[in-house]
Amino acid sequence: MKRSAKLLTILCAGALCAGLLTACGGSDSAPASSDKAVTIKVGASPSPHAEILNAVKDQLAKEGVNLQVVEFNDYVQPNLALNDGSLDANYFQHQPYLDEFNKDRGLDLVSLGGVHIEPMSVYSNKVKNIKDLKDGALIAIPNDPTNEGRALLLLQSAGLIKLKDSASLTSTPKDIASNPHHFKFSELEAPQVPRALDDADAAVVNMNFALDAKLDPKKAILTEGKDSPYVNIVAVRKGDEKRPELQKLIKALNSEEAKEFILKKYNGSVIPAFTTK
Repeated sequence: MKRSAKLLTILCAGALCAGLLTACGGSDSAPASSDKAVTIKVGASPSPHAEILNAVKDQLAKEGVNLQVVEFNDYVQPNLALNDGSLDANYFQHQPYLDEFNKDRGLDLVSLGGVHIEPMSVYSNKVKNIKDLKDGALIAIPNDPTNEGRALLLLQSAGLIKLKDSASLTSTPKDIASNPHHFKFSELEAPQVPRALDDADAAVVNMNFALDAKLDPKKAILTEGKDSPYVNIVAVRKGDEKRPELQKLIKALNSEEAKEFILKKYNGSVIPAFTTK
């Protein structure tokens, strides 16, 4: 009887130990690493891109994605950082700019999807109507290829200038065929353009930098139409398009929650480029 009792005690102790190991994750039944949150780093301009990303952070967290937003104040470093693997995605640019950047730098970055449109506008501290610009007026414009061309197309749409190729997305002041008012152009890096308003007669400003500079879009003297083709996109490295965490990112940015945030926050200065059910 003593030997039987001792054997039973050993067997029970062994079973208890095995149970504890299983409960503590010491066996093959431990949760898979895929159950853990995945962290992604996304580069973005401070406004509105980073703000929109931060608005969907909680939504992504519920999907098992930890979103880290890395802010940039220029249009070059976010693509370079994405290409070298420092970022998983970026959100700051439109497709024409990405196409030109890929061509110039020999990169292979692709769009994961569009999110919003930021109409480009002309602002002035000196006149309240685009038609009041005097002959010889100085106009500040972005100097990167696609945004410079976009700015000139906007001025052309108002009949102020005429380009050699009226449909070109990459025109520069050298491509102006007709400039009846003899406007002069100051070509600056896009983030610097709003700062030129005190010196220039007018400035053609990307909406995100206008928001950064606290410019009121309603006081712009000329604005792109809502049918602008310059949709801001999420860019990724080619081959990463189907990564589950990145698919969750674009889904969140195209959600009803994101749409409501954009419409309420920006009051028309930023327009959702997607539809929701």
